[in-house]
Amino acid sequence: MQAVMGDLPDKSRRVPLDVVVMEETVAETFVRRKLTFAVEPGDRCWAWLFIPRQGIHSDAGPGPAMLCLHQTTPIGKDEPAGLGGKPNLHYARELAQHGYVTLAPDYPNFGEYRVDPYALGYASATMKAIWNHIRSVDLLAQMREVDPGRIGCIGHSLGGHNSLFLAAFDPRIQVTVSSCGFTLFRWNNNDGSGEPGDVRDWSHAGYMPRIAERYGCKAKNMPFDFNEVLEITAPRAIFINAPTKDSFAFQGVRECLELVAPEFERHGASNRLVCRHPNCEHDFPAAIRDEAYWFIDCIFADN
Repeated sequence: MQAVMGDLPDKSRRVPLDVVVMEETVAETFVRRKLTFAVEPGDRCWAWLFIPRQGIHSDAGPGPAMLCLHQTTPIGKDEPAGLGGKPNLHYARELAQHGYVTLAPDYPNFGEYRVDPYALGYASATMKAIWNHIRSVDLLAQMREVDPGRIGCIGHSLGGHNSLFLAAFDPRIQVTVSSCGFTLFRWNNNDGSGEPGDVRDWSHAGYMPRIAERYGCKAKNMPFDFNEVLEITAPRAIFINAPTKDSFAFQGVRECLELVAPEFERHGASNRLVCRHPNCEHDFPAAIRDEAYWFIDCIFADN
């Protein structure tokens, strides 16, 4: 993965978080805070933080938390926060209403966050995002309302694959929910405009330019695929939403899981790898979200 994305930064970039709250809203079931925090020297990320009101000044002890990653949308973090965009993607707010501390950061150059990853020495925006998301987990883990042993990640589309990438690099992620996030590269067809194995849509500056520069945008040349990304996380839990009409071919997801299942079986964790195929397009339907939230509940109840 690092051959394609560039190297994961070393600890020298792990500056103090220096969290600054920009605004706060008190709702019936949660407190919502817009904040910025330092992710590395000279760079600050924007995010929405939700804290369930029962978790504030509570004697119940720290609870679970979910990092919530947005899809490709100009409003970035505002969509999972329920402040715009598609209602089916308001999972940061929904999970907060469900009792979870949630954090929804902007991906580089979405929402309010502007940064040039390449000027900072990154080989891809993908690796910059992974680093920012690791720092987001740092933020959650140091909160008194959060049990650092019960942190997960959820995302749709852009957020769906970045949730998996984060889990591969950060073992603190105990459960991952990936909605419409991937297919095996050999099933990828440049977002519908190419032949199977065409991965040009992964190669622009917002993702991984080395896919074009080193690997010719061909799946057969790629040094990793999503079955290996999922295998890295075993036996940590994964819930996948892969609709039958999605632009990411669900057949490639099925094939991926056939390759991954033996690794989860080896760990005695077959029940920790779950996939659903709703009959819809690129979406995260309510019934599937409800099942995903139940899955998260079960995993954290066991931890």
